[in-house]
Amino acid sequence: MSTRDDPSAFPRTAPRRAPVDRSQVAVQVIGYAVITLFSLFCLFPFVLMITNSFATDASVRANGLRLVPSAFTTLAYKVVLVYNPRQIVGAYIVTSLLTAVGTVFGLFMVGMVGYALQRRDFPIRNGISFFIYFTTLFSGGLIPYYLLVTRYMGLQNNYLAILLPSLMSPFLVILMKSFLKGIPYEVTESAKIDGASDFRIYWSIIQPMALPAMATVGLFLALNYWNEWYNAMLFIPQLKYQPLQLFLYQVINKADFIRSSSAAANIPIQDLPGETLKMAVAVVATGPIILLYPFVQRYFVQGIVVGAVKG
Repeated sequence: MSTRDDPSAFPRTAPRRAPVDRSQVAVQVIGYAVITLFSLFCLFPFVLMITNSFATDASVRANGLRLVPSAFTTLAYKVVLVYNPRQIVGAYIVTSLLTAVGTVFGLFMVGMVGYALQRRDFPIRNGISFFIYFTTLFSGGLIPYYLLVTRYMGLQNNYLAILLPSLMSPFLVILMKSFLKGIPYEVTESAKIDGASDFRIYWSIIQPMALPAMATVGLFLALNYWNEWYNAMLFIPQLKYQPLQLFLYQVINKADFIRSSSAAANIPIQDLPGETLKMAVAVVATGPIILLYPFVQRYFVQGIVVGAVKG
């Protein structure tokens, strides 16, 4: 057997590697570095808030806010959580129920309205869209709004005064409408030819295709209900259990009032937290809801981008 026919007689050469584009690698490294630095800048205030919520008020007044405080204490959390355990538990329950119920019903209503407004066979869709957009520019003001909720709707000292006004917003309707425009109208036409009703088309076909927009709208609704305190302050001041944000707002106001009254009467109360109490309140208020974001982050980013492009 000759060396020509024997492949083992020739030395094996390693496959050539594709040349590395150093400029592309440099761009990637710089991009990752910028993103990492920006993420640290965004994370720093939150970390600073958590660490200083465990600091003593005296150390904050003397040294300012530091990443590692000189003295630690849990007094601020005791003022919020321990001294009023029933109130804080009731506030969490009320806010959680309002957030869950409001998000579910708000998603249903916003989705249905957005779907109807993008249907080509809906003759007055442009007129209704104009009125919805008009409310983003002008409003009746606080007094007509208060009279509408209390006198005409009869929702004074009723949790519905928080639930109903926030079910829909013009921004969310426009966002949903813009996203649903990207779904081909032929999908709706083919379903109508097969005999499906309008609600069946929306529920079985359109809604599964609109998951990114649903997640985006749902996150906005959940944040809105979780952070709600203004309507609660206006309409339900006499209820036993108030929403979380209003309860924490009252805790801060009571602490500030005690500190100012004691200072006027020359009573030393150095141990009562002031700035650290605000930090602890922010941690208690934002901690649970921030855990929701990782589950909808993928859909949230996609829904925002598509809604912005298709608008």
